[in-house]
Amino acid sequence: MKAKNMRITSCFYLASLALAQLANSAPACGGHGDRNTMLVTTSWLAQHLKDPKLVILGVGQQEEYDKGHIPGSLFLKYSDIKLAKGPTGLTTELPPMTELAETFGKLGVTNDSHIILYMTEDWISPTTRVYLTLDAMGLGAHTSILDGGLPIWQKEKRPVTTDVPTAKRGALEPCAQSDVITDLDFVKSNLHHAGVALIDARIEAHHSGLQTPKDSRTGHIPGAASLPFEKLFDDDTGKMKPVAKVEALLRAAGVKPGDRVVSYCYIGQRATAVYFVARYLGYDARLYDGSWEEWNKHTELPTEVSVTK
Repeated sequence: MKAKNMRITSCFYLASLALAQLANSAPACGGHGDRNTMLVTTSWLAQHLKDPKLVILGVGQQEEYDKGHIPGSLFLKYSDIKLAKGPTGLTTELPPMTELAETFGKLGVTNDSHIILYMTEDWISPTTRVYLTLDAMGLGAHTSILDGGLPIWQKEKRPVTTDVPTAKRGALEPCAQSDVITDLDFVKSNLHHAGVALIDARIEAHHSGLQTPKDSRTGHIPGAASLPFEKLFDDDTGKMKPVAKVEALLRAAGVKPGDRVVSYCYIGQRATAVYFVARYLGYDARLYDGSWEEWNKHTELPTEVSVTK
Protein backbone atom coordinates (compact mmCIF):
# COMPACT_ATOMS: atom_id res chain seq x y z
CA MET A 1 0.00 0.00 0.00
CA LYS A 2 2.84 2.38 0.85
CA ALA A 3 4.50 1.74 -2.53
CA LYS A 4 1.18 2.34 -4.31
CA ASN A 5 0.71 5.65 -2.50
CA MET A 6 4.24 6.66 -3.43
CA ARG A 7 3.50 5.92 -7.10
CA ILE A 8 0.31 8.00 -6.99
CA THR A 9 2.13 10.88 -5.30
CA SER A 10 4.87 10.64 -7.93
CA CYS A 11 2.31 10.77 -10.77
CA PHE A 12 0.67 13.88 -9.31
CA TYR A 13 4.08 15.50 -8.83
CA LEU A 14 5.12 14.81 -12.43
CA ALA A 15 1.81 16.13 -13.79
CA SER A 16 2.12 19.31 -11.68
CA LEU A 17 5.71 19.75 -12.81
CA ALA A 18 4.72 19.40 -16.46
CA LEU A 19 1.98 22.01 -16.07
CA ALA A 20 4.30 24.38 -14.23
CA GLN A 21 6.86 24.07 -17.02
CA LEU A 22 4.09 24.62 -19.56
CA ALA A 23 2.92 27.82 -17.87
CA ASN A 24 6.41 29.29 -17.61
CA SER A 25 8.09 28.25 -20.82
CA ALA A 26 7.80 29.16 -24.49
CA PRO A 27 6.78 25.96 -26.27
CA ALA A 28 7.20 25.70 -30.00
CA CYS A 29 4.15 25.75 -32.24
CA GLY A 30 2.91 22.28 -33.19
CA GLY A 31 2.38 18.90 -31.60
CA HIS A 32 -0.38 17.80 -29.27
CA GLY A 33 -1.07 17.78 -25.57
CA ASP A 34 -1.17 14.70 -23.37
CA ARG A 35 -2.66 13.68 -20.04
CA ASN A 36 -0.08 15.80 -18.19
CA THR A 37 -1.26 19.00 -19.87
CA MET A 38 -4.74 18.67 -21.39
CA LEU A 39 -6.69 18.95 -18.12
CA VAL A 40 -6.02 21.19 -15.14
CA THR A 41 -7.76 21.10 -11.78
CA THR A 42 -9.38 24.03 -10.02
CA SER A 43 -6.68 23.88 -7.32
CA TRP A 44 -3.93 24.09 -9.94
CA LEU A 45 -5.57 27.07 -11.61
CA ALA A 46 -6.14 28.82 -8.28
CA GLN A 47 -2.39 28.59 -7.59
CA HIS A 48 -1.45 29.91 -11.05
CA LEU A 49 -3.95 32.72 -11.66
CA LYS A 50 -1.12 35.26 -11.63
CA ASP A 51 1.14 33.41 -14.06
CA PRO A 52 2.04 36.00 -16.72
CA LYS A 53 1.76 33.58 -19.64
CA LEU A 54 -1.66 32.28 -18.66
CA VAL A 55 -4.60 33.24 -20.90
CA ILE A 56 -7.93 32.10 -19.41
CA LEU A 57 -10.96 31.95 -21.71
CA GLY A 58 -14.57 31.31 -20.75
CA VAL A 59 -16.74 29.34 -23.19
CA GLY A 60 -20.51 29.55 -22.93
CA GLN A 61 -23.24 32.17 -22.93
CA GLN A 62 -22.25 35.83 -22.65
CA GLU A 63 -24.78 36.41 -19.86
CA GLU A 64 -23.26 33.61 -17.79
CA TYR A 65 -19.81 35.15 -18.12
CA ASP A 66 -21.21 38.58 -17.25
CA LYS A 67 -22.85 37.29 -14.04
CA GLY A 68 -19.49 36.16 -12.70
CA HIS A 69 -16.35 34.60 -14.09
CA ILE A 70 -12.91 33.42 -13.05
CA PRO A 71 -10.70 36.43 -12.23
CA GLY A 72 -8.54 37.46 -15.17
CA SER A 73 -10.55 35.48 -17.70
CA LEU A 74 -11.95 36.78 -20.97
CA PHE A 75 -15.04 35.65 -22.87
CA LEU A 76 -14.57 33.73 -26.11
CA LYS A 77 -17.50 34.11 -28.48
CA TYR A 78 -18.12 30.57 -29.70
CA SER A 79 -19.38 31.67 -33.11
CA ASP A 80 -15.97 33.23 -33.78
CA ILE A 81 -14.28 29.82 -33.98
CA LYS A 82 -16.58 28.21 -36.50
CA LEU A 83 -17.30 29.00 -40.13
CA ALA A 84 -21.08 28.76 -40.39
CA LYS A 85 -22.33 27.93 -43.88
CA GLY A 86 -18.93 28.20 -45.47
CA PRO A 87 -17.97 27.12 -49.00
CA THR A 88 -19.25 23.57 -48.49
CA GLY A 89 -22.54 24.73 -46.98
CA LEU A 90 -21.95 22.86 -43.71
CA THR A 91 -23.05 24.19 -40.33
CA THR A 92 -19.67 24.07 -38.60
CA GLU A 93 -16.21 24.21 -40.12
CA LEU A 94 -12.86 25.68 -39.10
CA PRO A 95 -12.36 29.26 -40.29
CA PRO A 96 -9.11 30.10 -42.12
CA MET A 97 -6.03 30.23 -39.91
CA THR A 98 -5.66 33.97 -40.46
CA GLU A 99 -9.14 34.55 -39.02
CA LEU A 100 -8.46 32.27 -36.07
CA ALA A 101 -5.19 34.09 -35.38
CA GLU A 102 -7.14 37.35 -35.26
CA THR A 103 -9.81 35.88 -32.96
CA PHE A 104 -7.35 34.52 -30.41
CA GLY A 105 -4.76 37.25 -30.86
CA LYS A 106 -7.20 39.95 -29.79
CA LEU A 107 -7.80 37.91 -26.61
CA GLY A 108 -4.11 38.07 -25.78
CA VAL A 109 -3.02 34.66 -27.04
CA THR A 110 0.54 34.39 -28.31
CA ASN A 111 2.62 31.43 -29.42
CA ASP A 112 4.05 31.07 -25.92
CA SER A 113 0.79 31.44 -23.99
CA HIS A 114 -0.61 28.68 -21.78
CA ILE A 115 -4.31 28.78 -22.67
CA ILE A 116 -6.89 27.63 -20.13
CA LEU A 117 -10.41 26.96 -21.41
CA TYR A 118 -13.35 26.64 -19.06
CA MET A 119 -17.08 26.19 -19.60
CA THR A 120 -19.37 28.67 -17.89
CA GLU A 121 -22.19 26.12 -17.63
CA ASP A 122 -22.59 22.68 -19.18
CA TRP A 123 -20.88 23.50 -22.47
CA ILE A 124 -18.61 20.47 -22.57
CA SER A 125 -18.58 19.83 -26.32
CA PRO A 126 -18.32 23.51 -27.34
CA THR A 127 -15.31 23.75 -25.03
CA THR A 128 -13.70 20.68 -26.58
CA ARG A 129 -14.48 22.17 -30.00
CA VAL A 130 -12.44 25.23 -28.99
CA TYR A 131 -9.66 22.91 -27.82
CA LEU A 132 -9.68 21.10 -31.15
CA THR A 133 -9.53 24.45 -32.96
CA LEU A 134 -6.42 25.46 -31.01
CA ASP A 135 -4.96 22.00 -31.60
CA ALA A 136 -5.49 22.45 -35.34
CA MET A 137 -3.70 25.81 -35.07
CA GLY A 138 -0.66 24.11 -33.52
CA LEU A 139 -1.41 25.29 -29.98
CA GLY A 140 -2.75 22.05 -28.52
CA ALA A 141 0.44 21.24 -26.67
CA HIS A 142 -0.01 24.32 -24.48
CA THR A 143 -3.78 24.42 -24.14
CA SER A 144 -5.66 22.97 -21.16
CA ILE A 145 -9.30 22.55 -20.17
CA LEU A 146 -10.36 23.27 -16.60
CA ASP A 147 -11.88 20.00 -15.42
CA GLY A 148 -15.47 20.70 -14.38
CA GLY A 149 -15.31 24.34 -15.46
CA LEU A 150 -16.89 27.27 -13.67
CA PRO A 151 -19.60 25.17 -11.93
CA ILE A 152 -16.94 23.27 -9.95
CA TRP A 153 -14.93 26.47 -9.36
CA GLN A 154 -18.01 28.10 -7.84
CA LYS A 155 -19.04 24.99 -5.90
CA GLU A 156 -15.66 25.12 -4.20
CA LYS A 157 -16.35 28.77 -3.32
CA ARG A 158 -13.38 30.05 -5.28
CA PRO A 159 -13.40 33.73 -6.27
CA VAL A 160 -15.44 35.08 -9.17
CA THR A 161 -15.68 38.61 -10.48
CA THR A 162 -17.66 40.74 -12.89
CA ASP A 163 -14.57 42.79 -13.78
CA VAL A 164 -13.57 42.35 -17.41
CA PRO A 165 -9.82 42.63 -17.95
CA THR A 166 -8.36 44.46 -20.90
CA ALA A 167 -6.60 42.08 -23.22
CA LYS A 168 -3.25 43.02 -24.67
CA ARG A 169 -3.28 41.91 -28.28
CA GLY A 170 -1.01 38.93 -28.78
CA ALA A 171 1.31 38.26 -31.70
CA LEU A 172 0.11 34.88 -32.89
CA GLU A 173 1.29 32.85 -35.87
CA PRO A 174 -0.53 29.51 -36.20
CA CYS A 175 1.17 26.48 -37.70
CA ALA A 176 -1.69 24.43 -39.10
CA GLN A 177 -1.64 20.76 -38.15
CA SER A 178 -2.62 18.16 -40.74
CA ASP A 179 -3.48 15.42 -38.23
CA VAL A 180 -6.52 16.92 -36.49
CA ILE A 181 -9.28 17.12 -39.13
CA THR A 182 -10.12 14.41 -41.63
CA ASP A 183 -12.50 14.52 -44.56
CA LEU A 184 -15.17 12.64 -46.47
CA ASP A 185 -12.73 10.92 -48.80
CA PHE A 186 -10.73 9.49 -45.91
CA VAL A 187 -13.84 8.13 -44.22
CA LYS A 188 -15.16 6.65 -47.48
CA SER A 189 -11.82 4.93 -48.05
CA ASN A 190 -11.55 3.50 -44.54
CA LEU A 191 -14.93 1.90 -43.82
CA HIS A 192 -14.36 -1.33 -41.88
CA HIS A 193 -10.61 -0.71 -42.21
CA ALA A 194 -8.33 -2.39 -39.69
CA GLY A 195 -6.56 0.19 -37.57
CA VAL A 196 -9.24 2.86 -38.04
CA ALA A 197 -11.90 3.04 -35.32
CA LEU A 198 -14.87 5.10 -36.45
CA ILE A 199 -16.87 6.48 -33.51
CA ASP A 200 -20.37 7.98 -33.69
CA ALA A 201 -20.84 10.51 -30.86
CA ARG A 202 -24.53 11.12 -31.55
CA ILE A 203 -27.26 9.73 -29.28
CA GLU A 204 -27.58 5.96 -29.42
CA ALA A 205 -31.11 5.97 -30.85
CA HIS A 206 -29.93 7.89 -33.91
CA HIS A 207 -26.95 5.62 -34.37
CA SER A 208 -28.99 2.44 -34.12
CA GLY A 209 -31.79 3.64 -36.36
CA LEU A 210 -34.39 3.41 -33.63
CA GLN A 211 -35.01 7.11 -34.22
CA THR A 212 -34.27 9.24 -37.27
CA PRO A 213 -33.13 12.86 -36.98
CA LYS A 214 -35.21 15.44 -38.81
CA ASP A 215 -34.40 15.74 -42.53
CA SER A 216 -32.03 12.81 -42.31
CA ARG A 217 -31.52 9.29 -43.47
CA THR A 218 -31.74 6.57 -40.85
CA GLY A 219 -28.76 4.90 -39.21
CA HIS A 220 -25.04 5.56 -39.17
CA ILE A 221 -21.89 5.44 -41.27
CA PRO A 222 -21.10 1.77 -41.94
CA GLY A 223 -18.80 0.27 -39.34
CA ALA A 224 -19.14 3.14 -36.86
CA ALA A 225 -19.55 2.25 -33.19
CA SER A 226 -21.80 4.26 -30.89
CA LEU A 227 -20.24 6.29 -28.09
CA PRO A 228 -22.35 9.33 -27.12
CA PHE A 229 -19.91 11.85 -25.70
CA GLU A 230 -21.96 12.26 -22.50
CA LYS A 231 -20.80 8.82 -21.37
CA LEU A 232 -17.24 10.13 -21.06
CA PHE A 233 -18.11 12.83 -18.51
CA ASP A 234 -19.67 12.75 -15.06
CA ASP A 235 -23.30 13.90 -15.05
CA ASP A 236 -23.01 15.71 -11.72
CA THR A 237 -19.66 17.44 -12.06
CA GLY A 238 -19.02 17.74 -15.79
CA LYS A 239 -15.55 16.34 -15.15
CA MET A 240 -14.03 13.73 -17.39
CA LYS A 241 -14.50 10.27 -15.91
CA PRO A 242 -11.44 8.45 -14.53
CA VAL A 243 -8.94 7.16 -17.05
CA ALA A 244 -9.82 3.50 -16.48
CA LYS A 245 -13.49 4.19 -17.19
CA VAL A 246 -12.98 6.19 -20.37
CA GLU A 247 -10.45 3.64 -21.60
CA ALA A 248 -13.03 0.90 -21.00
CA LEU A 249 -15.67 2.89 -22.91
CA LEU A 250 -13.40 3.24 -25.92
CA ARG A 251 -12.49 -0.44 -25.80
CA ALA A 252 -16.19 -1.33 -25.65
CA ALA A 253 -16.63 0.77 -28.79
CA GLY A 254 -14.05 -1.40 -30.53
CA VAL A 255 -10.99 0.83 -30.19
CA LYS A 256 -7.79 -1.19 -30.05
CA PRO A 257 -4.28 -0.10 -29.02
CA GLY A 258 -2.62 1.71 -31.92
CA ASP A 259 -5.90 2.52 -33.70
CA ARG A 260 -6.59 5.86 -35.29
CA VAL A 261 -9.79 7.10 -33.64
CA VAL A 262 -11.99 9.02 -36.06
CA SER A 263 -15.06 10.59 -34.45
CA TYR A 264 -18.11 12.19 -35.98
CA CYS A 265 -21.50 13.47 -34.80
CA TYR A 266 -24.21 15.68 -36.28
CA ILE A 267 -22.23 18.79 -37.27
CA GLY A 268 -18.75 18.30 -35.78
CA GLN A 269 -19.24 19.53 -32.22
CA ARG A 270 -20.20 16.61 -29.96
CA ALA A 271 -17.50 14.46 -31.56
CA THR A 272 -14.77 16.84 -30.43
CA ALA A 273 -15.31 15.54 -26.88
CA VAL A 274 -14.44 12.04 -28.14
CA TYR A 275 -11.46 13.55 -29.97
CA PHE A 276 -10.29 15.22 -26.76
CA VAL A 277 -10.57 12.08 -24.65
CA ALA A 278 -8.89 9.92 -27.30
CA ARG A 279 -5.98 12.37 -27.50
CA TYR A 280 -5.82 12.43 -23.72
CA LEU A 281 -5.48 8.65 -23.72
CA GLY A 282 -2.68 8.81 -26.27
CA TYR A 283 -4.53 7.75 -29.43
CA ASP A 284 -4.00 9.19 -32.88
CA ALA A 285 -7.34 11.03 -32.97
CA ARG A 286 -9.07 12.83 -35.82
CA LEU A 287 -12.39 14.62 -36.25
CA TYR A 288 -14.47 14.00 -39.32
CA ASP A 289 -15.60 17.59 -39.40
CA GLY A 290 -18.30 17.20 -42.05
CA SER A 291 -19.84 14.52 -39.83
CA TRP A 292 -23.32 13.13 -40.44
CA GLU A 293 -24.46 16.40 -41.99
CA GLU A 294 -22.10 15.89 -44.92
CA TRP A 295 -22.43 12.10 -45.16
CA ASN A 296 -26.22 12.35 -45.16
CA LYS A 297 -26.18 14.79 -48.09
CA HIS A 298 -24.37 12.25 -50.26
CA THR A 299 -27.27 9.91 -50.86
CA GLU A 300 -25.05 7.64 -52.92
CA LEU A 301 -23.13 6.77 -49.75
CA PRO A 302 -24.29 3.79 -47.68
CA THR A 303 -25.75 3.82 -44.18
CA GLU A 304 -26.30 1.06 -41.63
CA VAL A 305 -28.85 0.40 -38.90
CA SER A 306 -28.37 -1.90 -35.94
CA VAL A 307 -32.01 -2.43 -34.92
CA THR A 308 -34.98 -4.02 -36.64
CA LYS A 309 -37.76 -1.48 -36.84
